[in-house]
Amino acid sequence: MLVIAKLDRLARNARFLLSVVEGSGEAGVVFCDLPTVPAGPVGKFLVTQMAAVAELEAGLISQRTRAALAVAKVRGVRLGNPSPTPATAEMAAAARQARSRQVAARAADVLAVVRQVQAKGASSLRAIAAELHAHGVLTPAGKPDWSPAQVQRLLKRENQGSIVESH
Repeated sequence: MLVIAKLDRLARNARFLLSVVEGSGEAGVVFCDLPTVPAGPVGKFLVTQMAAVAELEAGLISQRTRAALAVAKVRGVRLGNPSPTPATAEMAAAARQARSRQVAARAADVLAVVRQVQAKGASSLRAIAAELHAHGVLTPAGKPDWSPAQVQRLLKRENQGSIVESH
């Protein structure tokens, strides 16, 4: 037996609702909002009528919504996701700053390893990248393979003073 709280919550399409009722077999369907619907042809007739009313209601709601949106659009109301409020703009700025601090701290940690590698004699970008890989240092994207270009960007950040030492 299939127990449904409200007929119009199962479906607002009469054809689909009737296919569910007819496909439920011997146990049938019980609608809690229609507890007195009898079994048999009279019950099927009542469920069909209620399904048609639910479908009509869905169509009228859709029609009213479309009309209201059209009126709002004519009045110049901007539909869709509104532009960020000052609060969300502030939160976005704070999130960008936090991410920048995380990136700078991570760069400082990697730069410490680069300095150790350079102290051991590696001077080319390719050699430094190979040593970072050998030490298991992950790239900012979380991958183990460093490219010479990534090392160059890291050293450029250091020269620009955008890396904050974390120790």
